[in-house]
Amino acid sequence: MALKFDTRFDPAYGKGVTIAPDVLRITAKNPSPFTFHGTNSYIVGRETLAVIDPGPYDEAHLRTLLEAIGTRPVSHIFISHTHRDHSPLAARLKQHTGAVVLAEGRHRPARPLRTGEVNPLDASADTDFVPDIALPDDMVIDGDGWAIRTVLTPGHTANHAAFALEGTGILFSADHVMAWATTIVAPPDGAMADYMTSLDRLIERDDRLLLPGHGGPVTEPRNFMRGLKTHRKMRERAILQRINSGDGTIKDMVEAIYRDTDPRLHGAAGLSVLAHLEDLVARGLVHTDGAPAIDGIYSPATQHTSDIIPPAPRPPGRRLPGRVRQGNR
Repeated sequence: MALKFDTRFDPAYGKGVTIAPDVLRITAKNPSPFTFHGTNSYIVGRETLAVIDPGPYDEAHLRTLLEAIGTRPVSHIFISHTHRDHSPLAARLKQHTGAVVLAEGRHRPARPLRTGEVNPLDASADTDFVPDIALPDDMVIDGDGWAIRTVLTPGHTANHAAFALEGTGILFSADHVMAWATTIVAPPDGAMADYMTSLDRLIERDDRLLLPGHGGPVTEPRNFMRGLKTHRKMRERAILQRINSGDGTIKDMVEAIYRDTDPRLHGAAGLSVLAHLEDLVARGLVHTDGAPAIDGIYSPATQHTSDIIPPAPRPPGRRLPGRVRQGNR
């Protein structure tokens, strides 16, 4: 189905915007071609609060968060992933509030670096971040009048997580699904096969509203995510077509496929093509000597495999004692 992006968004810098009952959005003033108008932080709750993605290390944004919080206690700080536009402010916010910091884990690549490979995204990684509590999939954290479930969504990064606000149909989708643009999936930080699996998982859910890490809400999640999936499949076909027509390098493919894209984004586009090629090589649809690389030479494969082996089913959830619990929705 057709994919329509929604770029209408007022960041309302310096103040909070009520998005849903007991959900306030505050957008950091860090606009860029990759962050749109800036990073969205969310404050959840009425009396004792949770904060999702405090954002970049920015004192002005911290002041805005603290003004919105006021005298109310903050019990939890949730981190969706460890890029520098999402997690660095967690330490400063913890100093002010004493809240516990939760995330899937520390920053890590989706796969080991290959011999001689340099991670072009090192500068964007918050490698200093260490959560107080590592969140497994399907874990529910009970707060004061709210409960948040972890939905692990690797792809954009290996440690990416979305957070479902239980009983509301709201999912904080961070950088996995955004209304304004497609998600960057760039090896070795991210992996296309992981991203597509995570996207299928979110499509299967019944969320009514997605609140992303950048830009405005996604108001028809299933339709939009099906469009994202179709878009990725079309991009995959475009790459295969370029290879079949003789384009052997990622540079040549990007120049053809992304000719109408802002040239400032061509570097990220090349990494996205590499993510697709890693997947296509693993599935036997494309050939390259050795492991797929940004400077590799690619050609049509002589033998094809049907598709990625489906992941093993997740075990049923379990409920844990106390105020931390786990279970199937």
